[in-house]
Amino acid sequence: METGSPEETGIPGDELVWRGLRPALVRVRRLLIAVWAAVLAVATGLPLGLLAGPAWAAFALLPPVLAAGCWRLVERNWRSWRYAERADDLLISRGVLWREETVVPYGRMQLVEVTSGPIERRFGLATVQLHTAAAATDATIPGLDPAEAERLRDRLTELGEARSAGL
Repeated sequence: METGSPEETGIPGDELVWRGLRPALVRVRRLLIAVWAAVLAVATGLPLGLLAGPAWAAFALLPPVLAAGCWRLVERNWRSWRYAERADDLLISRGVLWREETVVPYGRMQLVEVTSGPIERRFGLATVQLHTAAAATDATIPGLDPAEAERLRDRLTELGEARSAGL
């Protein structure tokens, strides 16, 4: 049974519409892995090769080997991320080995931010960050289309204002 399915919620007829992240997020994260692996390989191999000898420079192969191992894990992690909007709250589910499901009530949201760094903008991605009164419950949804991120921000802000008016 899948996490967050209607059978698990216990609410009959409460059909969740889960939305995933854009595939471009996988490309961005793999690009970052490749760049960091190359930088670490050069930073490891060059000093060791010059100071300790060519045999020690073989340690420069360690970052690319670790990057190759992470290459496939990036896609598994990307597939685990999803979110669903319900009547009173937002569900965010993520995790491969340790599943984590965050429920953010609309009335508890204080701030909804949309951010997009230079690499994210190049790949057409944005991140939605939700801030609540409790610091431990801040939630993030990375890898969204910028238009979807803005729509989600506007909807969450509107619902948050409506729900918090009664508090």
